[in-house]
Amino acid sequence: MTQFSFKTRNENLKRLETEEFDFLVVGGGISGAGVAWDAASRGYKVALVEKDDFAQGTSSRSSKLIHGGLRYLENYEFGLVFEALHERTYLLENCPHLVRPLPFYMPVYEDSPHSSYLLSAGMWFYDLLSTFRAPALHQKLSKGTTIRTIPGMKKDGLICSFKYYDASMWDDALTIDVLAKAQSLGACVVSRTKAQKPEYNSENKITSMTVTAEKVGNTAEKSINVKFKKLIVCAGVWTDEVGKTLVQGKDSWESWLAPSRGTHLVFSLARFPLPGAVTMQIEDGRIAFAIPRPDYGPGITIVGTTDGPAPANPDKVEDDQADITTDQTYLLQLLSKYFPELKLTDQDVINHYIGIRPLVRPDRGHSSEGEKNLQKVSREHTIDHGPGDSVIVAGGKYTTFRKMAEQIVDFATSGQPRINPATDSALFPAALPAAILRAREVARGKDWSIPEKLYERYGAEALDVYQIHLDFCDQTMKDPDGFPMLEAQFRYSVRNQMVMKVEDFIRRRQPLYLCRQDHGAEWFPMLEKALADELTK
Repeated sequence: MTQFSFKTRNENLKRLETEEFDFLVVGGGISGAGVAWDAASRGYKVALVEKDDFAQGTSSRSSKLIHGGLRYLENYEFGLVFEALHERTYLLENCPHLVRPLPFYMPVYEDSPHSSYLLSAGMWFYDLLSTFRAPALHQKLSKGTTIRTIPGMKKDGLICSFKYYDASMWDDALTIDVLAKAQSLGACVVSRTKAQKPEYNSENKITSMTVTAEKVGNTAEKSINVKFKKLIVCAGVWTDEVGKTLVQGKDSWESWLAPSRGTHLVFSLARFPLPGAVTMQIEDGRIAFAIPRPDYGPGITIVGTTDGPAPANPDKVEDDQADITTDQTYLLQLLSKYFPELKLTDQDVINHYIGIRPLVRPDRGHSSEGEKNLQKVSREHTIDHGPGDSVIVAGGKYTTFRKMAEQIVDFATSGQPRINPATDSALFPAALPAAILRAREVARGKDWSIPEKLYERYGAEALDVYQIHLDFCDQTMKDPDGFPMLEAQFRYSVRNQMVMKVEDFIRRRQPLYLCRQDHGAEWFPMLEKALADELTK
């Protein structure tokens, strides 16, 4: 495995100073990561800079689902659904450590907006568009079976339910793996490095950019002028912020986004037990989900999401307590409607997270109001030319990030002979069943008792985590429930997932912060000590 650590970052900062790249990608969320992987797989020289930690924005604050988009059938977006279902199959087969089959239950009530007959037809069409490659075909469940299957489900007015399959994912960790894959193919990937000032050549094209690398550990802050042939901006909710820095002279930046705030609540799975995700329909046509995540620490249930106005500064999304309270009340009222017997209250909420969807304004380029009916703004992506011959990308759907990246690189290389991407191979070979089987045999030969959660998360590289545990970790330290060998996992992440701060790990490599009401504070001193030790190796 190619190293992807703090040492890699230091080496890549030197590369930024001395090399010229075909592309500079700004943004380390899933869109930027996908572009770096795609372009590197075609043989292009790629650099990627992210101003914070990778996936710090929307890419770690989604509903954490890989899905075809069943609701898109209502709008006859069959091509979009077919593509997404194809990508779902790819991710299930090639990223089994991060993308797992998840049953969904859609209850049908007497006052539901769609009849059971219409939904049945939609379910069959969904299976058909997946070419019948879903983990299992859909089923229609009777009222009695539904009530017995889903604890606390509202009984009054219930007619039946439909069970079908999509998938859950570790959104942030998937982004990290994609970036590590890009790095292994030669991409130059750095975190905590902010793109600040473009430079134009005589042809009015941006061909270099001043970036500032944050001080981390013993590495001092430094400004670097990066040279490249094409700039690709994949800044997500910061698209308009970055766009404003690119314009020069009398030019002005026309806003791209109609961002929407989405809040999710987190409950203990023991308090809110579910056999699969439950779809909850809202009066205005939107839907929300209750999603069990037994693979997250001791087990949690995530409920969301909302649609509300986003702050002008995306970095301030968590600052407005009134908005958080409003969203929490809204989601709890929805739960009281669908799960009245559970009597869930504010005291049951162990955590929350808020993301901003980088939705493209439907009127971009026109003179009409673009922030009405946020839930109806297209989830599809937009690729267009930006200032200085740059490429600007906004919007998108996590499930189809590979196809979106392919389109972006094709757009950026328009007019050149096309080179086919090579992104169909396994993203993380250590997670494939054959590799895990060999790892289990090695562990048995050494008489190692490796926790199953390590195999689930790291595949065959659970052996590396366990070796770190034996060689470097305090054997007497008690681990938080659901996070075995925490120190070893942390050290592994510093060495292989470019963790630069404790926050990177507890928020975006393992969901320790999310799964505990105390955010895992008891283990912070141990992790800080381990980080200091790792950064001096």
